Amino acid sequence: MTTPSAALCRGGTPPAGATVADAMLACPKTSTPDTTVAEARAVLADDHVHAVLVVDGPQLLAVVERGDLEGAPASGAVVDRGRLDGRTVAPDADLHAVRQAMTGRRLAVVDDQGALLGLLCRKRHGRGFCSREDVEARERERAERAERPEQ
Repeated sequence: MTTPSAALCRGGTPPAGATVADAMLACPKTSTPDTTVAEARAVLADDHVHAVLVVDGPQLLAVVERGDLEGAPASGAVVDRGRLDGRTVAPDADLHAVRQAMTGRRLAVVDDQGALLGLLCRKRHGRGFCSREDVEARERERAERAERPEQ
C-alpha cells in the first residue's frame, strides 16, 4: 500500500491508476462478534463514525450502519444486524470508479478471503477521502475537549 496523495485526501480527482488501497485507512477500529447493539450505538454516537466493522480475527463478519440498529434490542448481538453485500470493496479496485459508485461514506476493504485490510472513508463533502492524519487530528481534538472543564 502506498501513502495517499494530498489530492486523494483533499478532494482532487484520483490520479489515473489509483486504487482503493492507495486511499484506504489501513488500521480501522473494529469490534468483536460479542459486541452488543448498545455498544455499537455508543460507537456510532460519534458523528464521524459511520460504520462498525465486526471481525473475528482477520475475518470481516459484518459492516453495521446506524440504520441497521433501528428497533434492535440493546442486548442483541450487533453482528446479526449488519451485512457485507454492498459494503465491501477489493483493494485493487479503481479508486475513481469506486468513488463515483459509492452511495455511503464508508466501504470496508477486504481481500479475496474476506479478511479486513482497511476502510475507505469518503469525506463529508464527498470529494476526497479521509487520511490517517485526518483521523489522528480528530482524536487529538476529542482528547482536548475531554480535558477542558465544562463551562
